[in-house]
Amino acid sequence: MSNYQQTADWLRTKLPRLPKVAVILGTGLSDMADAFPILWQLPYSQIPGFVNSTAPSHKGNLMLCEVSDQPVLFLQGRFHFYEGHSMSAVVFPTRVLARLGVQILVVTNAAGSLRQNLPPGTIVQLSDHINFMGLNPLVGHNDEELGERFPSLNNPYDPKLCEICDQIAAEKGIPTAKGVYLAVSGPSLETKAECSAFAAWGADLVGMSTVPEVIAARHAGMKVLAYSIVTNYSNLFHAEAHSQEEIRHHASIAGKRLKDILAEFISRTASFFH
Repeated sequence: MSNYQQTADWLRTKLPRLPKVAVILGTGLSDMADAFPILWQLPYSQIPGFVNSTAPSHKGNLMLCEVSDQPVLFLQGRFHFYEGHSMSAVVFPTRVLARLGVQILVVTNAAGSLRQNLPPGTIVQLSDHINFMGLNPLVGHNDEELGERFPSLNNPYDPKLCEICDQIAAEKGIPTAKGVYLAVSGPSLETKAECSAFAAWGADLVGMSTVPEVIAARHAGMKVLAYSIVTNYSNLFHAEAHSQEEIRHHASIAGKRLKDILAEFISRTASFFH
């Protein structure tokens, strides 16, 4: 039995209700979970197989909340490759979610903008991604119980889920954009030459997460929806260093609007599971 299966079985004995939807909360977005009634929570340090999150503003809690009468698991923070974790450790929570029966994974992050028309504070729904991390979480032995050896990533972000959120954003008058996210390993920020290359390749955003989790989720058969909060322009447009306070500020403000979209999204997807 795999370690992630063991952790999933362990969580089944702890959770008061089993979720079909889970949300990974990125930098500056952990407070989103606190806006909903909390049914259960546990620090990552107490969950078998979970490593410690050392990234700033990543609280490191697994929370079961009630959103529109549905149980939803929120991961307050994630594990990054730049923290020194292996790729298998980075995607371990995602694989646990799959074995737990989660069918829809929502992934969020804070990202830098490679486009002047995507200023800080913009909510960007991911339409595709570029893996420039140098590693893929599927390298190595393939667990056939999770998924096939060569999974397709033709549509990593589920078109139907994206369409539902587009409709919700329009109804609520919340402006959003679409974009391609490029993942780097970090932790050093990108050079100007790198940003120029990334933009030329078709990337709109750059960050240090998300792609490993999306690959692992799609490998396991989960449907994926992902959003980036633009927290800063890349150095294509300025030379000043970015502070963590600035990043968290933009993430917090835009995160409140994203919370409204996701709460309604979860309500509308409830019918998927009956």
